[in-house]
Amino acid sequence: MGTKGREIVGMEVGKLIELLNKALADEWLAYYQYWVGAKVVKGPMRGAVETELIEHAGEELAHAEMLTNRIIQLGGAPLLSPEDWYKMTNCGYDAPRDPSVKAILEQNIKGEQCAIGVYQELLKTLEGKDPITYHMVERILEDEVEHEEDLETIMEDIKSFK
Repeated sequence: MGTKGREIVGMEVGKLIELLNKALADEWLAYYQYWVGAKVVKGPMRGAVETELIEHAGEELAHAEMLTNRIIQLGGAPLLSPEDWYKMTNCGYDAPRDPSVKAILEQNIKGEQCAIGVYQELLKTLEGKDPITYHMVERILEDEVEHEEDLETIMEDIKSFK
């Protein structure tokens, strides 16, 4: 990023890069959680759930790409190893040990709710300080809210079958 571009960041750039790397860790772990969950899920509406999980995995990967590009643009380095993802994560990772549709949906809803909270806090931190990162985080937050809604809707559909 150029000198003038860094000047518009109204906060310590190193701190911003750290916050973005924490979000990046969450996105990589969310990507994998969705991807592997789609592979192992079992139960009612499995096909619909698998399709939704794969779609969300792709969107989480796109978020990781956006965050990585911004980190580099700010002069930082993205997290380089999966071990660092575990050290930096805000939301953690829930391995899909129970492959039932209900359990997979519950763990991913929990993950989306955590991500929503993380991005809300990041927006508060960025408000009036870095319009470029702020706008990017708003776009990611929109997706996370939509993911939660998608998963909760499927969960409601499954419950209606009983």
